[in-house]
Amino acid sequence: MNPIATLTPTPLWKHFAALCDIPRPSKHEDRVVEHVLNFSRARNLMAQLDTVGNVIIKKPATPGMEQRHTLALQSHLDMVPQKNANTVHNFLTDPIKPYVDGEWVTAEGTTLGADNGIGVAAILALLESTNIPHPALEALLTIDEEAGMTGAKHLQPGYFEANLLLNLDTEDEGELYIGCAGGVDVNASLTYFREPIAVGSQAFTLSVRGLRGGHSGLDIDKGRGNANKIANRIIDTALGKISELRIAALDGGSLRNAIPRESFSTLVVPTGAQDKLQQIIDSESARLSREFDNEADLAITLEPTETPTSTMDAASQLRLIRAIRCCPNGVARMSTKLAAIADTSNNLARVVTGEKDGKPLVQIQCLVRSLSDTARDQHGLDVAASFELAGATTRLDNAYPGWAPNPNSPLLALMQGVYKEMTGADPEVKVIHAGLECGLLAKPYPNWDMVSFGPTIRRAHSPEERVHIHSVANFWDYLIKVVQAVPTRN
Repeated sequence: MNPIATLTPTPLWKHFAALCDIPRPSKHEDRVVEHVLNFSRARNLMAQLDTVGNVIIKKPATPGMEQRHTLALQSHLDMVPQKNANTVHNFLTDPIKPYVDGEWVTAEGTTLGADNGIGVAAILALLESTNIPHPALEALLTIDEEAGMTGAKHLQPGYFEANLLLNLDTEDEGELYIGCAGGVDVNASLTYFREPIAVGSQAFTLSVRGLRGGHSGLDIDKGRGNANKIANRIIDTALGKISELRIAALDGGSLRNAIPRESFSTLVVPTGAQDKLQQIIDSESARLSREFDNEADLAITLEPTETPTSTMDAASQLRLIRAIRCCPNGVARMSTKLAAIADTSNNLARVVTGEKDGKPLVQIQCLVRSLSDTARDQHGLDVAASFELAGATTRLDNAYPGWAPNPNSPLLALMQGVYKEMTGADPEVKVIHAGLECGLLAKPYPNWDMVSFGPTIRRAHSPEERVHIHSVANFWDYLIKVVQAVPTRN
């Protein structure tokens, strides 16, 4: 048995351990969906799939709770698939390997999936319980939250009776969230010509590793390094001193909602220019280490590699480097209404060379977030413009709305009272820069009064993801108290 399955509260942890055994990266949730459906069938719970593949489960009220309001509980089934470069792991076939590290649970070289597996596990534990009094429960387990919010985006009206919804997808114990940012993907494609390798050239791999990365919403205001920006800066500096330098390949970042931790570039220079290139890299590395003093593990290396047959042409290369230089990255504006909350940001998430229809091209993917839908769209156009000026084709898609806060929410008031009674302290009420599904869920269910909360999770969307064990216990106890405090219907 996985050792985390015996942690307290066992009803929750055993379900999370089972989820870790099931590959469930975004857009590949078939096995975890089947697991949840089998769970429901075995317990005679009413369960169904909606038109897009979300799982909906219903459980009647326990005796004496029939007159309480029906309560909806919501989490997402998918997880972010991130691993360290030296970790051998296939997210489509291999289980996550969680382990206890002091006060935390983390995973061996990969994301843990506590985001949002802990929320899913809590819902399953509550549905399975036979000794916890509760009103009628309606569970919504969505698909593809991390890669496009597909499940929430296509949810249809008519499935739910509840007016109250608990979203279990935030990452700080003692905080209640009543609003979030919306987002939009910005995709750019820049075609180029292949240029034959000059006689007497050498190829090298420029590697940028060891950055902290993190969640492109929760961590975008932390000033962390972006591997795509750092690699581009080094290449631009080198090109200014070695005019014959050419780019043969780029592969930086991985997911739109993860701050890029690594970048790998294949560079070609004339024979004899290696020492000069190494000097440039050493000099830039020293500057970068001073500038990013919060990135203690930043490592920039240059190693010989097999010489390719062609490189990017000089004109396209220069346009690309300048476009990445100009592309806004990080926080563009802090909120003027909410203290210490980013209002609008961009994550330059992915830069990779490839082919389409036999033509070489560079593909760039960014994720713009904003508390304002109009600011989201305008900043998306700003980001797109930086690549359009370089001759790229751009596309804005997968837009999703923010969740407008309601400080007068009756559910919020109830949850504040329960927290105060349990702890003697007031919970913090916040709006988050990350994207939650609540804004999308409000479209088919405008009657839903929603609050989001969860245990303490750190470094989500990175292989250093971890969840605080004691906070999970507190989260579970709080969830049960809130469920039992749901008021009677008028």
